[in-house]
Amino acid sequence: MSSHASYEVLTVATVPTYIRSRPALARLVDTATLSVREVGDGNLNLVFVCRDAKGRGLCLKQALPYVRIVGESWPLTPARSAAEARSLDAALSACPELVPGFHGFDPKRFVIAMENLSEWTVWRAALNAGEIHRGVAGTMGEYVARMCFATSLFGLQPEAAHLRAAEAVNPELCRITEDVVFTEPYLEHEHNSYASGIASEVERLQRDERLVAEVGALKYRFMTDGQALIHGDLHTGSIMVRREEADRGSAKVIDGEFCFYGPVGFDLGALAGNYLLAYARGLALRRPAGFLSWVEGLPRETWDAFCAALRALWPSRAERFLSDGFLESWLEGVWHDAVGYAGCKAIRRIIGLAKVSDIQTLPPEEHRWAAAVVLRTASRWIAERNAIGTPDGLLAIARETAMDLER
Repeated sequence: MSSHASYEVLTVATVPTYIRSRPALARLVDTATLSVREVGDGNLNLVFVCRDAKGRGLCLKQALPYVRIVGESWPLTPARSAAEARSLDAALSACPELVPGFHGFDPKRFVIAMENLSEWTVWRAALNAGEIHRGVAGTMGEYVARMCFATSLFGLQPEAAHLRAAEAVNPELCRITEDVVFTEPYLEHEHNSYASGIASEVERLQRDERLVAEVGALKYRFMTDGQALIHGDLHTGSIMVRREEADRGSAKVIDGEFCFYGPVGFDLGALAGNYLLAYARGLALRRPAGFLSWVEGLPRETWDAFCAALRALWPSRAERFLSDGFLESWLEGVWHDAVGYAGCKAIRRIIGLAKVSDIQTLPPEEHRWAAAVVLRTASRWIAERNAIGTPDGLLAIARETAMDLER
């Protein structure tokens, strides 16, 4: 039993008994022949992958009453799992093929039951290995667009949209983002750490008053601009991929517990910021030109797919008064938001809490170099976000930065 909550924390040994206690789940697998593994390597939760002798599977995700990466010294409400259930439920209407199958939510034990994706690969791991999964970046742009339209004033009547926004308030998880993405990396803070050898890069960034002011503006928009139900943590570690025919990649989005009504550009920026991390790793390891060229095109692929999907949905909008001209102006604002948020999301992975394997698993010299590329590139994205007009310019800046650092 946890000292922070009155519910029982699941273990590998108790999962079969738990499934038997839930008739809807017990029908999906044979608990008598069930094998169970705990595979949660994230920052917050337990994740159990279950498979029976016939190959039928199930995944259980239980929210712990604290931040797993830190421990019981950082309490956190397990009710955040209700937010993830809300995200999955919304996606079942908007884009069911882009999320795992959803088998229900247990609000007393804070357990989400979903499709077993153990045959899939975390996209971050695939990128780290230098694998090309064509089409995934575009699929993610489509996911953001379809969720945006279905949950916002574009696709809903005002009363419904306002009620959904009120139900989706997620203060504890939003506070984590506000702190670890927008605040702590720009201060001296106990959660910060970074590779030896880049202290001068970090100090330069933290002393840049213009940069810090831009980050403050982005934080304020994150806290106040409830455009649609956003994922809130849409990085490459929250996307599962699988190779399909003709070298195309299927993708499913997971881990929606940070979802709330916020700026749509935040999700798009999270993707672009992680493309930068993958690109810096690829440059540091001198990956083949074909792989690097493909990664350079990911921001464009995501953005173009986002715009195309939203424009395709636009004729069915709920509020007819919103014109085509409004949409184009709105998209321009989302783009500039996305560029800034991309920078913030990349910087926090170098300086702040919760690092990523893209950079952390590099040898020391390559780690320092790649971290410097990310910090300088991301800082320019934030400072110049209103001047960067196209997605092609994002990783072109990273390429220029890498050349400068090699001189």
